[in-house]
Amino acid sequence: MKFFRSSSNRAAGAAVPAQKLSRRSSGMGEVSRLLNSQEGLCVLDIGSTSANNIRLFTGKGHKNYSEDLLRSSLDPALRVQDATGNTVVDSKKFLDENLVYSNAQFDIVLAWNLPDYMEESLVKPTIDRLWSVMKPGGFLLAFFHTRDAGPDSTCYRYHVTDSDMLEMQEVKFAPPGRPASEKQSPRLQRVFNNRHIETLFRDFSSIKFFLARDAIREVLVVR
Repeated sequence: MKFFRSSSNRAAGAAVPAQKLSRRSSGMGEVSRLLNSQEGLCVLDIGSTSANNIRLFTGKGHKNYSEDLLRSSLDPALRVQDATGNTVVDSKKFLDENLVYSNAQFDIVLAWNLPDYMEESLVKPTIDRLWSVMKPGGFLLAFFHTRDAGPDSTCYRYHVTDSDMLEMQEVKFAPPGRPASEKQSPRLQRVFNNRHIETLFRDFSSIKFFLARDAIREVLVVR
């Protein structure tokens, strides 16, 4: 396990309706070095759809696939009752409908902050599926909040604007069962500590932690 100190920041730019911020990402910097060193890589972006990311990756000669997994996980059709009558998310149905790719297809997976906002029952099955669709030696980048973030932390969509710079835009969804007009930022589901993160990615060959200053812990794992 390795730790690195990045120079991340959340300084806001000019006030705009979209509430866009920017941050430097040491983890994205490492991913970008791979993107810039080869052509024809296969990239899977599982955040909210970003036209900017699609243009950037395809412009470098890579294949880009996008799936908005957080939005998909909120589908009311996935919610069932367990043996005790509690409402839970059907992880099998979720994976039958999402992340349906060939084994060892992707060189890079951008998971962003998905594990922090996804239903807990879906997190480990999703990471296991990502492991299977990644090539050996492939990179996966994920962001995890620290305990300093607070439960009301804003959920962001990340747009890559430079090799290690990200533009952040607030994500809002209607909660399951509510009208589409009642959009709100998804609530932080949990905070993983380092040991939890290591356990989550235990089947991967290596893991690096980048300690940022904005209550975010960047994690880069290698399949």
